[in-house]
Amino acid sequence: MAVSNTILFLEDVVVSFDGFKALNMLNFSMDKGELRCLIGPNGAGKSTLLDVVTGKVKPNQGRVIFRENIDLTRLKEEEIANTGVGRKFQTPTVFETLTVRENLELSVKQNKRVMTLVFKSLKENSLAKVDETLEIIGLKDKQNNRAGLLAHGEKQWLEIGMVMVQNPQLLLIDEPVAGMTDTETEKTATLLRTISKDRSVLVIEHDMKFVRELESRVTVLHEGSVICEGSIDHIHKDQRVIELYLGREKNIA
Repeated sequence: MAVSNTILFLEDVVVSFDGFKALNMLNFSMDKGELRCLIGPNGAGKSTLLDVVTGKVKPNQGRVIFRENIDLTRLKEEEIANTGVGRKFQTPTVFETLTVRENLELSVKQNKRVMTLVFKSLKENSLAKVDETLEIIGLKDKQNNRAGLLAHGEKQWLEIGMVMVQNPQLLLIDEPVAGMTDTETEKTATLLRTISKDRSVLVIEHDMKFVRELESRVTVLHEGSVICEGSIDHIHKDQRVIELYLGREKNIA
């Protein structure tokens, strides 16, 4: 049962697609202010887990509790987002013709329609939030550059920032370092560690070197269920994980 320090709690969750169980009696939880990494082979159920949490997919059975008592299975996607769940997908989707700053300003969570937001100035506290986020994601010096001119890694950081300014309590991030240079990957690990000081962050990733750099607890999925949890060193010593997943990977740290 969920406890007060738990921000996300999944109990006996099943998701079936035409008889295939993408999630199979999945039990998973994470704490407030925790950075967690989710790994596993393709088809293990990682993205489906995020889909269930954000309401994109409704489970066939089970409970998905956010914070103390919010049952996410009863809510629509936009309602879930309003409770404090934010998601960043693998491919960055920024407004390339707008500046970096304009992307963040449009993403600020306000009780206004987008077009109203375009034509009215942001409140002072919202402007401060944008300024703070520019500092955190390392794009302050490029805030007036068009987003389409950013490097791949910078676009990823911008989109993370676009989710951050909406003040999510739980941030879900799908394979953030795919296609990044080594330097960008290191900066991304630092960024996510910084972000997790103020909110819970759940990261799906395949790059084991990056997973080690996150210095977080790791959960391993296989065939829709958790098979191992612990530090990266603990994961690397688990024989079942080695046989099912790590033995296939090239980037084992």
